[in-house]
Amino acid sequence: MAAVPMGLGKVVLYEKRHDHVAVITLNRPEVRNAINGVVTETLAYLVEETERDDDVRAVVLASSHDTVFCAGADLGEISRGNVASLMTAEGGFAGVVRAPRTKPWIAAVRGAALAGGCEIMLSCDMIVASTDARFGLPEVKRGLYAGAGGPYRLMHALPRAIALELIATGDPLDAGRAYALGLVNRVVASDLVRDEALGLASKITANAPMSVRESIAVARETADKDEAAFWALSNVVRDRVHSSQDAKEGARAFLEKRVPQWVGR
Repeated sequence: MAAVPMGLGKVVLYEKRHDHVAVITLNRPEVRNAINGVVTETLAYLVEETERDDDVRAVVLASSHDTVFCAGADLGEISRGNVASLMTAEGGFAGVVRAPRTKPWIAAVRGAALAGGCEIMLSCDMIVASTDARFGLPEVKRGLYAGAGGPYRLMHALPRAIALELIATGDPLDAGRAYALGLVNRVVASDLVRDEALGLASKITANAPMSVRESIAVARETADKDEAAFWALSNVVRDRVHSSQDAKEGARAFLEKRVPQWVGR
């Protein structure tokens, strides 16, 4: 396990709740939560920590800023030639956009999630957004390229024509249209975003953790597979989940009309 980074509790906040939900909060409001080396190191550490901790079953990624989720890369770091500090070998940009994760992540987005901030959001599995949220990849307006997975993930999350328009124009998508197109799960008032994301996470953590992890893994992996490949993978996972202790406990709890006591195995 890596040493606890200096940014923990400062530029990135961490809270583990009683309902098996971990909350990670970006906390550089003075620079619109721009990603620097310390934030990257801390987020990478927390990805590893939440994966290691069996008591954590879902993660909410939030912002301490009222109107900005994340502005993307810290241009000050880039101007000083510190681009490499904004990524890790395993996790990519901010230590998260490519990081292998077995547990569901929910982005709680208030206001703008643009450029790298949008790409961090898109690396999460679900999104709860405020009514004033905006999403986009404005890199083309600055002669840059969205290299943290944005074009790829938008093409998988939106209809082809809409995704290509956003990528080529750099114009943002508002929360209402994003919800109608299926990019986000919930749209609520800004002051309710965190609670709504926590509520969604709690619904997930009430379920059998192994079943959730394996089901999410199949869903992620088969997005680009044909049906035959899906069934091959699905059959392996089905056998693994159905032979677990939680599968037996779920059946017993149903018959005994009580709340299941999951063990994650």
